[in-house]
Formats: sequence, structure tokens, C-alpha cells
Amino acid sequence: MSKLYLVRHGRAAAGWDVDPNPGLDELGRAQAEQASLSLSKYAPAKIVSSPLLRCQETAAPLAALLKTSVAIEQRVAEILSPEGVELKDRVTWLRAAMTQTWTELGQRYISYRDDMVAFLSTCTVDTVVFSHFIAINAVVGSILGDDRVLIRSFDNCSITTIHRSDDGRLSLVDYGAEADTLIR
Repeated sequence: MSKLYLVRHGRAAAGWDVDPNPGLDELGRAQAEQASLSLSKYAPAKIVSSPLLRCQETAAPLAALLKTSVAIEQRVAEILSPEGVELKDRVTWLRAAMTQTWTELGQRYISYRDDMVAFLSTCTVDTVVFSHFIAINAVVGSILGDDRVLIRSFDNCSITTIHRSDDGRLSLVDYGAEADTLIR
């Protein structure tokens, strides 16, 4: 059995419609430092991050504190907008997607959710996973059997705790903090 700590990245320096891969802004860096202090008490055996810069920068303080490396994992990355949706239109697409179900979004997005859950089911040691708003919602929804894309409004650097049983089944232990999240 293991515990998985799903951490939403700190506040990004730019919106989804401006920069496809922003780092953290000053507040986001402070949030990452605070989260690292909270997470270090769990003494995780592994740290995993989405390949996107905002997640890697959120993971860095914990990795430094624990003197360990961060494994980059594509399966915990941000949801992709559909092909043909330009950068400037991504926020509009995302806001609409958040009102739907995974079934309504289609097979590409069901596979995104299911691949992430399958990866987490293989984490046999206590692991911190730095990921994204929709990704964490996807995992929680899958665990709860809820097909909605948006389950909760997870705040930046919120920590959602998942239990992984010895047979790989995931269960929700605790939701991360919520806030009025600005999707920009």
C-alpha cells in the first residue's frame, strides 16, 4: 500500500492563452516553497512531475529539501486542447470542456484520464505527483465514478491525498484545498 499526494502546480506566470509552457510567478514560487515544507513531513520515496515548467518549478523546492531528483512523467501532464485550437482560443475551449463529461469530450480525453489513473495505480511507494487542475479532477472523478470533468476547484499547490492498495486500487483520502480558480 502507498499514499499518493497529488499537488496542483503553483500560480503560473502567464495564462493558458498566452504561453503554452509558463513557469511560476513570484506568488507561485512562494506557494511551492510552502508546499514543500508541508509535503516533506510525509517523507515521500519518490517525486514525479508533469513535464510542464510550472509543475517542475513547483516540485523543485521539495526535491532540494529531500535531496532527491524529480521523475518527469508525461501521463500526469496538462490536458491537451483539440488539434486546430489556436493558443488564443484555448481558454474558451477549456471553460467549455469543464462543463462537460469525459464521455462528451470523447475517446481521446477518456484515454488521457484512464492513462493517468493507470500510471498512478503502479506507484507502489509513497509518491508526490506535481500535476494540473484538470488532471487532478480527472483522477478524483475516476476514483469516485463521476464522469464530470470538473469535480472540485483545486487551489494552486493544494494537496489531494490518494491511497493505493496493494492490488493497485485507488481511493480518495482527502481533497486538496479549494479556491476560486482563475482559468486564464
